[in-house]
Amino acid sequence: MAEVTGSTPVSGIVFYGKGLKMENLDTLRHSCSHVMAQAVKRLYPDVKLAIGPFITDGFYYDFDKAEPFVPEDLDKIAREMDKIIKEDLKFKQYDKKKDDAVRFLKEKGEKYKLEIIKELPGDTVSFYEQDSFVDLCSGPHVESTGEIKWFKLTSIAGSYWRGDEKRERLQRIYGTAFYNKKELDEYLHMLDEAKKRDHRKLGKELDLYSVHEEAGAGLIYWHPKGSIIRKEIEDFWKDEHLKNGYELINIPHIAKIDLWKISGHLDFYQENMYSPIDVEEQKYMLKPMNCPGHVLIYKTKIRSYRDLPIRWAELGTVYRYERSGVLHGLMRVRGFTQDDAHIFCRPEQLEEEIIKVIEFVLFILKAFGFEKYEVYLSTRPEKKYVGSLENWKKATDALKSALEKVGLKYEVDPGEGVFYGPKVDIKIKDSLNRSWQCSTVQVDFNLPERFKMEFINKEGAPETPIMIHRALMGSLERFFGVLIEHYGGNFPLWLSPVQAAILTITDAQIEYAKGINDKLTAAGLRVKADFANEKIGKKIRNAEVQKIPYMLVIGGKEQESGKIMVRKKGGKSLGQFSVDDWIKSVLEEVNNKSLK
Repeated sequence: MAEVTGSTPVSGIVFYGKGLKMENLDTLRHSCSHVMAQAVKRLYPDVKLAIGPFITDGFYYDFDKAEPFVPEDLDKIAREMDKIIKEDLKFKQYDKKKDDAVRFLKEKGEKYKLEIIKELPGDTVSFYEQDSFVDLCSGPHVESTGEIKWFKLTSIAGSYWRGDEKRERLQRIYGTAFYNKKELDEYLHMLDEAKKRDHRKLGKELDLYSVHEEAGAGLIYWHPKGSIIRKEIEDFWKDEHLKNGYELINIPHIAKIDLWKISGHLDFYQENMYSPIDVEEQKYMLKPMNCPGHVLIYKTKIRSYRDLPIRWAELGTVYRYERSGVLHGLMRVRGFTQDDAHIFCRPEQLEEEIIKVIEFVLFILKAFGFEKYEVYLSTRPEKKYVGSLENWKKATDALKSALEKVGLKYEVDPGEGVFYGPKVDIKIKDSLNRSWQCSTVQVDFNLPERFKMEFINKEGAPETPIMIHRALMGSLERFFGVLIEHYGGNFPLWLSPVQAAILTITDAQIEYAKGINDKLTAAGLRVKADFANEKIGKKIRNAEVQKIPYMLVIGGKEQESGKIMVRKKGGKSLGQFSVDDWIKSVLEEVNNKSLK
């Protein structure tokens, strides 16, 4: 079973249904989770109930069951749910005094509900019942089980109580529900497509990367094919940053604990950091962020107002503690490389710099084939934040104005800013219309003040700069995972680890094919030669499985004419070319970074 905790769906698909208010669908799905829990209790009376919320594309419920659920159980549970739906049971809400509720749940042996109830405020708690099934719940629900018409139980996964691997191991059943069959069918089709595109499956099949338990969970090993794609991404990223007025820097992977005290990370982020390392009676920590290191470089000399803005970029590897239950392929890891940058600017430059960053984000995302987004402006958290309310307002207003001037529609996400400032998150939509968090722009008045950063202003007086944190792709690992799923492993030519396969029909063409291989390699193309003593049909199928964009078939006719027969992935024959003409054509496609 997959290790999944929290409210992240296995599929990652966000699909609300056309023309429906999201909250209505959420209510339907939450009600369906109660029906599923009732069905499970009917079939397996000894099961203990944990939680069963709606999530972005459906719902789940966590159960404590001695024997593991198996896929066949989903059909059995779904049939029992059908019976409950046909019974058209009313959802009835009522309150209990806490003491009565505790006694009630103790009698039922529902220890997880008891733990929840002890943490709830007030003297009373809310329950919902349908027939004899009763659950601790604040609602809301639909009127009756009969309103649930179209649902599907989709998968089984493992979870831990409260997402803590030190707590009880639970079993999670995922499902979804819609108001009509058409939308359910569309969703299930997308779910099937998502399984085919799963980056963990394709990563293994295409030999792109691996994870090794003996080395540690959540740590990515990039194989040669994955590494060449990473190189192409990094080279493009560096070249475009240099064109856009950035300078490249690099910092170490560890720093003394004092640095993280000054930055505030020990106060606000310690639960995501690894334990200190003892070095000569001093404590060091693996960096969870690159920003304090960039600040130290800034402080190595006196800066003038004429020097600002300063734009520094780094592909910086960071390390963050993630519970084992939430690790997920390339998407959720413990060590990853951020496409990080920090901009230090004067107050009057802030909005212009944010606009440039947003435009840069859109340019980079478009280059990789992403042109649909969801944009969120996250504002000040209610409790855990630093800095003055005045600075928070200035920063939030600058982000808002920049978004409007660029012409991006956005939603406000109240209270979801980071502890040091507000931010803009740009969630890209892939070819299956799923949303992925990658790009972010954050304004920070906090670190410059904590580190006593200064520049000399026009009046000759010291002034504190404003700091912008930004990532265009997020982490290379996650972005690579999204790219794999977006393209289903069929990368555009400029990113493909192997751009052309040279396939000989008989051994008689091997020497001629070797010359072509050398010529293509010298031109900078990534080529794989298949000179095996196999039928040409099998060689073509192997190249198709490896999703190689071009196949150069070489037989007796090609050798005699000094040409090559070119096939495109998918079976389309492009005909014969001279080697030089084809190299010129394909290099143009590579250099233009065509996405076709």
